[in-house]
Amino acid sequence: MKLLWAVLFAVATNPILFVTQVPVEQDFTTIGSTFGNHRGEIDSAARGGDLWIRYPDGSLKNLTRAAGFGNDGRQGANAIAVREPSVHWNGTKALFSMVIGAPLEQYRYRTDYWQIYEITGLGKDQTPVIRRIGNQPADYNNVSPVYATDDRILFTSDRPRNGARHLYPQLDEYEEAPTVTGLWSLNEVTGELRILNHSPSGVFSPSVDSFGRVIFTRWDHLQRDQQADSDDLDGSDVYGTFDYADESENAAKLAQRTEVFPEPRAARTDLLEGTNLEGLSINHFFPWEINEDGTSEETLNHVGRHELHRYFNRSHNDDDALREFIGRENRNSLLNMFQIREDPARPGRYVGTDAPEFGTHASGQIVALQAEPGRSPDDMDVEYVTPKNVNRYRDPLPLANGELVFVHDFRLKFADLQTLTPGLTTDVSWWTPDVLRTFNGTLWELNPVEVRARPRPAARTTPLEEPEARVFREEGVDPEAFRADLKKRGLAAVVARDVTRRDAADKQQPYNLRTAGKPAALPGKAYDVAHMQFFSGQQVRGTGGTASPRAGRRVLARDAGTVNVAADGSIAALVPANRAMSWQTTNAAGTPVVRERYWLTFQAGEVRVCNSCHGVNTRDQIGQPVTQQAPEALRTLLREWKGTTRTPSKRRSARK
Repeated sequence: MKLLWAVLFAVATNPILFVTQVPVEQDFTTIGSTFGNHRGEIDSAARGGDLWIRYPDGSLKNLTRAAGFGNDGRQGANAIAVREPSVHWNGTKALFSMVIGAPLEQYRYRTDYWQIYEITGLGKDQTPVIRRIGNQPADYNNVSPVYATDDRILFTSDRPRNGARHLYPQLDEYEEAPTVTGLWSLNEVTGELRILNHSPSGVFSPSVDSFGRVIFTRWDHLQRDQQADSDDLDGSDVYGTFDYADESENAAKLAQRTEVFPEPRAARTDLLEGTNLEGLSINHFFPWEINEDGTSEETLNHVGRHELHRYFNRSHNDDDALREFIGRENRNSLLNMFQIREDPARPGRYVGTDAPEFGTHASGQIVALQAEPGRSPDDMDVEYVTPKNVNRYRDPLPLANGELVFVHDFRLKFADLQTLTPGLTTDVSWWTPDVLRTFNGTLWELNPVEVRARPRPAARTTPLEEPEARVFREEGVDPEAFRADLKKRGLAAVVARDVTRRDAADKQQPYNLRTAGKPAALPGKAYDVAHMQFFSGQQVRGTGGTASPRAGRRVLARDAGTVNVAADGSIAALVPANRAMSWQTTNAAGTPVVRERYWLTFQAGEVRVCNSCHGVNTRDQIGQPVTQQAPEALRTLLREWKGTTRTPSKRRSARK
């Protein structure tokens, strides 16, 4: 088998940190799963693994044991599991997550949480020292830690978005299983803790690339609740889904299952009957990027389903101009991209794993994307690094010397399949707590990372572009004063230059759009867009029935307000910050026209600008490049803002 990185004699010129893990058979919300892998309970993450380092001469050191953590045999108070090491810019220390403790006797249940630790003393002749990171959320699972460019710690956590314990845990949009709530930022010294993006179904494996971007995998599953659909369709109410009146602790439990966005799933033929809707299902794990301050969240380089997928359906069935999407035969595709890491030998090249959701413990095919800043998604071709349809690879680690390490059959290997260790074994037993389990054999080897110094990139910021800057100048508004006022009020400004223009590839939703002051650009059926309706992600879906609900709540889309589409096609709105948001255009009667397919989070004080909805990659539907028009809707918003230091008119501000 010939792989891209395969060489005759593979070597690692720097040490490699990795973890061992007692194998976990179940592949649903457990330590090796694609999602819900953050739980610290022993049935999710069996104890008995360690943090290891492999030196260039091939020698190994068990770092956690050397620092006094972990044990073989019966697992108890000092039992540990470890995951996801990440090396500091100077190459002398690393972060990782560790859970400590196991039930000491049968039926003695305990709740343990993954916490972030830092290790120093990584040298071959040094004694490692491990300390817990201060000021992190103590009673939540904090995983996937990495150093930011200013040494803040970025990580994912299942802490509720607003810290309200009664909302714990957040339940995902698929199986209503516990999930992390998003990407978080911690200043250990000051204790400042901020959520950078609120993700209704979770984010995974963040890293900071050489351009200062935070790159991560996000689960995109913005569709209606399939458990609620099942309760409605078969009448069994097996999941006991219901709605809370709001997010408050004592909210009324309502005997209803109300959903307003997006359109129904295809299975709800009762709801689709008599409409022109095909029904929506969306479910994938895509590469995303965000600034370290939480601004400018979007898919990596704005890549989407049209560039990465092979097929998806159209939204309406009564317009021949709309069609199913069928990808190019000569273009590789991927469904998911997990465990993403930038190739240090080729900056802007990202290597990850395309794995199925179940059955492989997040192993699959190693793929790569070239996605340096400025590269159009039209030019982002998927490269197959390992053979297609061979689900045995995960955790790719491109090395600084140009070689590749990955996990293959749950052992660390070079691209030529040469192993990096002789195989690490253990003999352990533990209470589940109901049943005594044992394991005597070879451990999984996971999460490799190279120990080396790296250039510290500058933190990326997103400047205000000239079309919008021009409007601020002409209206005599200082952008910084505007941002400061929004930040104080917990709001962000969202601006689109022209929602009547869409990327040339997107023919699955209506694209021949017009406003009262702007005719449709193409012949055939035209769609009027008069308003932009915003939705906020609210944790208001309960399960288990109103009498004795299960802990936690699922996010649902709830109306957050509507703004007018200006005559030039632009929109501008103030929306709640630090909460997942989505939107749709509607006609004058309020009938939806084009629906957003993703959640986005905005930071307080952020001014977020898009060229359009499904922004133009290179050309729009009539062959025109990205619009540079100054959005008149922003001008109107700024004039209203100048007129009052309080909330602008209700029509232009979304509700919290």
